[in-house]
Amino acid sequence: MRTSRVRTTLAVAVATGAVVGLAAPAASAWADPTNIVAMPSVIPRGGQLTVTVDGSSCRSGGKVTSRAFPDAYLRPLRNSTTSSATAVVHRNASPGTYDITAHCGGRTLTRPAAFTVIHGGVRGGFGGGTHSGATTTDMAIGSALVGAALVGGGVFWMRRRSEKKV
Repeated sequence: MRTSRVRTTLAVAVATGAVVGLAAPAASAWADPTNIVAMPSVIPRGGQLTVTVDGSSCRSGGKVTSRAFPDAYLRPLRNSTTSSATAVVHRNASPGTYDITAHCGGRTLTRPAAFTVIHGGVRGGFGGGTHSGATTTDMAIGSALVGAALVGGGVFWMRRRSEKKV
């Protein structure tokens, strides 16, 4: 009786594995394309955007669309299942986030909020600072820190001197 229960359990496990093993390739082919990436993710109006799409169905052609740029056609990347397109954001695009939709092999994939359009140029540097050099606040804070270091060092030095005399 125990042997038949083990055989039944083994048969169910093998059948489940076969179903999952045969269904996985079909499910992955159905989910193609799989990913959309926009670089840079923050871009000014009129800027150039590179969109990459993963999926073998995009290798034979396809396009990416968005309200922020005209349709851009995908080109396959060498030795990869990834395709790429270059799009130029409309000069009159409103600031905000935009979706990108990939159309490949009769299937579509949409990535919500794939990139953000801003008004003006992208700010770079430390924290996007627009000033060159230190501000008066930076100078005041730096001076206070240097003064505190001098006072602290002087107190420490005087204390060490008085300990030697004792």
